Amino acid sequence: MNIFIYDKTFEGLLTVVFDAYFRRCFPDLLLQRTDQRPLFYDEVVEIHTDTEKADRVWKGLQKKLSPPSLSFISCVWLSELPESDRLLVRYIRKVFDTPHSIELNFGDADVLAVSRIGKQVAGERLRVIQFLRFQQASDGTFFAPVKPLYNVLPLTLEHLKDRFGDQHWLIYDLKRAYGYYYDQKEVIEVSFAEKEAHLIDGILSETLLDPQEKQFQQLWQTYFKATSIRERLNPNLQRKNMPVRFWAYMPEKRSHSSLA
Repeated sequence: MNIFIYDKTFEGLLTVVFDAYFRRCFPDLLLQRTDQRPLFYDEVVEIHTDTEKADRVWKGLQKKLSPPSLSFISCVWLSELPESDRLLVRYIRKVFDTPHSIELNFGDADVLAVSRIGKQVAGERLRVIQFLRFQQASDGTFFAPVKPLYNVLPLTLEHLKDRFGDQHWLIYDLKRAYGYYYDQKEVIEVSFAEKEAHLIDGILSETLLDPQEKQFQQLWQTYFKATSIRERLNPNLQRKNMPVRFWAYMPEKRSHSSLA
């Protein structure tokens, strides 16, 4: 058994691929330095993340894969699912070692898994975009909390910059305790040493809200209630199309959950 130790970053994983080809030895197990190692193994290889090597691997993939399949690689990484890094190493190796395209070879378990996970993560990205709700803070920043199944915030940034390019906003992942702040020029990844209440429950207190924000929320709640037809309510369909895990951060659902 060959163990590769790396820093659990995407660039680190691409460096693993580069060094594995250089060494002509591929990992059976991928760990980070603090992980417990099995009792028996043949070799331990420590990989040091190298952006140049990672870039060369990524450019090689761009030549071999279509944009949708290339995006699935990023999606699988952001899924954070167990063994997703080993899946990606096997998949990338097949991409490089097969003279023809493997993208539609769903008889291969790794190709099928990458496609399935990629679609799941892409679907979660779309749900975050659909059900994101901003709260305007007193300093003018628009704050949007979310707790997605997968680590999809990086996949939403281009849409948010395009859609809300004239605003200062902060989108924050409550589960992973990090977010992105946009100052109308660039997006900056942020995290906070101290977790204030709104970084835990996702709700800005009245002292932090813009004076008009509460009125806007009440107007939105009134609109939601007025357009809801009780005789046509279908709670099961609503939960399917609007997952319950988003409701806590949606003002219309916080106040009118009885409609569901």
